[in-house]
Amino acid sequence: MLPNFLIGLREGLEATLVVTLLVALLVKSGARDRLPAVALGVASAVILSIGVGAALTFGPRTLTFEAQEAFGGGLSILAVALVTWMVFWMRSAASHLSSDLRARLGTGAGIGAVAITAFLAVGREGLETAFFLWAAVRATGSGWEPIIGASLGIAVAVALGWLIYRGAVHLDLKRFFTWTGAALIVVAAGVLAYGVHDLQEARILPGLSAVAFDVSAAIPPASWYGTVLKGVFNISPAPTWLELTAWVGYLVPVLVLYLRPRARPLQETQETQPSQTAPVAASAVTTS
Repeated sequence: MLPNFLIGLREGLEATLVVTLLVALLVKSGARDRLPAVALGVASAVILSIGVGAALTFGPRTLTFEAQEAFGGGLSILAVALVTWMVFWMRSAASHLSSDLRARLGTGAGIGAVAITAFLAVGREGLETAFFLWAAVRATGSGWEPIIGASLGIAVAVALGWLIYRGAVHLDLKRFFTWTGAALIVVAAGVLAYGVHDLQEARILPGLSAVAFDVSAAIPPASWYGTVLKGVFNISPAPTWLELTAWVGYLVPVLVLYLRPRARPLQETQETQPSQTAPVAASAVTTS
C-alpha cells in the first residue's frame, strides 16, 4: 500500500499546488467570478482520469491471454516513461511554477483559459496516476489495496494543499519532491520489470524460462515480509534474466541522474526567494 500511497500523495500534491496557486491568483486579482471555471476544469479532469482507469481495468478482459499480457506490458512501460518524465520535470519546474502561472494569468485570461489550465494541471497528474496505479496493481496482484492506498495519498495531498493555501503549513517541498521522486523511481523499476515479464508471457520478448535466481523458499511471497518487499520493489522472487537486467538497468542510472546535484540557471536563481521551503510564493497563497 505504501508505494501507491506515495503515488497518490505526490501526484495529488503536484495537481493541488497548481490549483491552489490558480485559485490564490484569481482571488488576489479580484477575479472570484472565474473560480467556478477552476472547479469545472478540475471536475472534468477527475472524470476523465476515472474513465481511463475504468477502461484500463475492464477493457482488456475480452482479449486473449497473450493479447492481455502484451497490452499490460506495453502500458506498464508507458507508465514508467510517464512517471520518469514527471519526477524529472517537477525537479526542474518546481522553483518557477508560481511565476509561470502569474505570467499565464497576468493578462486577464478568460474563463475558458482558466478552466483549461485547471483541467490540464489535474488531468495530466490524474492520467499519470491512472496508468501507473493500474500497472502497479497488475505488478503486485493486489485487489483494492493499491486503490485505497492511492486514494489516501490523494486525500492527504488535498488536505495539505488546503493548509498551504490557508498559510497553516509551510512544507520543504523541494526536499519532499526529491525524496518521493526517488521512491517512485524505485517503484517504477519494479513496474518496468513486471512489464518486461508480461511481454515475455506474450511471447514478444524471449527468455521466459531463463530464471536468474529463485528466493521463494527464503522469502515466501505469501508471508508478510514477502508482501512488503513485493509491494515496495515490485520485483518477482524468481525473476528472469531479462527482468533483472531491466530492473537494474533502469534503477541505477535513473536514480544517479535524478539525485546528482543540479546546476541552477541564473534566471531560476533570481526568481527563487531566499526561503526554499516551497515553490509556492507566500503572497500567492495567503488570502489575507
